[in-house]
Amino acid sequence: MTVFAAGALCWREVDGQLLIAIIHRKRYGDWSWPKGKVDAGESLPQAAVREIREETGYKVKLGVHLGKQNYMLQNGAAKEVHYWAAKVTDKALAKSTFKPDEEVEKVEWKTPVELDQLLTYEQDKEFLVKLVELHQQGLLMTRPFVLLRHAKATPRNQWPKDEAHRPLLPLGQEQAKAIVPILAAYGIVTVVSSPWSRCANTVLPYARSKGLKLIERGQLTEFGNANGPQRTAKTVEKLLATGSAAVLCSHRPALPTILDTLSKHATPAQEILIHEARALEPGQMLIVHLTKGEGNKRRVVGLEIQTPTIQAEEAK
Repeated sequence: MTVFAAGALCWREVDGQLLIAIIHRKRYGDWSWPKGKVDAGESLPQAAVREIREETGYKVKLGVHLGKQNYMLQNGAAKEVHYWAAKVTDKALAKSTFKPDEEVEKVEWKTPVELDQLLTYEQDKEFLVKLVELHQQGLLMTRPFVLLRHAKATPRNQWPKDEAHRPLLPLGQEQAKAIVPILAAYGIVTVVSSPWSRCANTVLPYARSKGLKLIERGQLTEFGNANGPQRTAKTVEKLLATGSAAVLCSHRPALPTILDTLSKHATPAQEILIHEARALEPGQMLIVHLTKGEGNKRRVVGLEIQTPTIQAEEAK
């Protein structure tokens, strides 16, 4: 059995100097990145944000996924830890709720050079290297664009009415609830969807939880894409141009058009990963981390796929 955990490299800039937060755990006498085990029913991004708040006092939004590390625990169990980059704003810094406890004795901000000497575990340094490289390339500050396939809906052959009103199944409704903390972990502030019921009701729980307007676009429906894929692509480009942290919920037949549009901002290697998202399952999402550049200067920095976590009793 694998134990999953999640955390982040929290960063900020002071006079152009990159600083990164590190924690000291008195129990283990080590210096490491803030992280913790995933609770039952949690997604990895949700756990990362929660653990950062608990161990450092900082409220953050996740940036680029930096990768994962695998190792064996003393009891013989496998452990897999995922890390993200997470900027700590001046506001978050001022509102830190950190208090030393048995788990974390202190949080300190260090330069990359200082961290290279201070980190207890050699394998933690690979994430430091990745973060520094992104910073040096001007790619550390990103905005998320989430492409979400609607949650599990009533099968077509079991719905006698029009396609626009085909509803979510109970499982799909639970997926829609589970999507809420994932989108929150990335700080999504713009919610765009096909107006068809199964899409709108997939993102409505999140929009309501944050007091956000649900923006509906007919170009994102199956029919809208089939009759005018160029209009679907234009809708995506307009949303990308805003630079907003956004989620777009659509249908499987429209995914190729949307992904083709995203590919224009990607490297050839990234294009391959983007087009693999044509196989997104209901409720799954592709998180695309983009730079803040304008027009074609906007670049894809990172890609990840997330799946809402449904506990067994909820899925029944």
